[in-house]
Amino acid sequence: MNPATASLSLPMDAYMDTEADALRMGRVQEGLVARCMARYGFTYEGVTAVERTPAGAAEDRHAYLFGLADPARAAAHGYDKTAGVGKPAKPPSPKLSDSAYTVLHGEPPGGGQGGRQAPDALNEEDASRLDSGIEVGGRKVPAGGCGREGYRRLYAPTKDSVDLLFPFGLSGEAHDRSKGDSRVVDVLRRWSACMDKSGYTGIKTPYEVVEKLGLQSDLGGAKAVSAAKADVACKREVNLVGIWYAVEKAYQQRLVEENAETLALYKRQRDARFKLAASVG
Repeated sequence: MNPATASLSLPMDAYMDTEADALRMGRVQEGLVARCMARYGFTYEGVTAVERTPAGAAEDRHAYLFGLADPARAAAHGYDKTAGVGKPAKPPSPKLSDSAYTVLHGEPPGGGQGGRQAPDALNEEDASRLDSGIEVGGRKVPAGGCGREGYRRLYAPTKDSVDLLFPFGLSGEAHDRSKGDSRVVDVLRRWSACMDKSGYTGIKTPYEVVEKLGLQSDLGGAKAVSAAKADVACKREVNLVGIWYAVEKAYQQRLVEENAETLALYKRQRDARFKLAASVG
């Protein structure tokens, strides 16, 4: 029987921010941008992200890793992933003046002079030595503007900063490898055969159900719910989640071992980000 996706734990999870972490870091990044803007006399309020997990519910970070897998979700909402998700708590910030826009983005509205792209830097260490060539109110604007400065201070302070997306890339690579594994190929074949018997023919993987059945315009409608219920039932019948999870976990573990040094550096830098976040509020 399929394990509940909320109970799944993969090796790369140790390097991935939870939803709560991501929201907190997003607020800190916006705060860093606001502090930078304040140096030039501008008030900046970023767009506040909202939590996607319903209040009181545990985060299920692997809910759709192998396609829809929750029978209750299937019966209630079909393939509509947005059902029950909160709306933005505030509208976008008001339109910026040309000067404020320039400070935020590191170039004036419409781009730089002569069609040249404004200079930028991959990390704050390099940015500190880079002349943007742009001034506002007699002060030099940081390379890439305050928007980039806020990002670099948090995610790329030094030259050896590991790309924020590095763990996600490894996770994606493991998933791609798992798709070609004979055990996954076999369980997908059995899941597809089960779907055929349920009246949904010609569907080879859980990721193509919506498109193959033309459900895009009504993801939570009756047709979608019927298909979703059959989809999840077939997954449970062949133990798709259990088998695929075991295979994916093995591929992730192999990549963790192969990239141990870089991941260790990434984790140290992530811990430093969390400390910085705590210090700046």
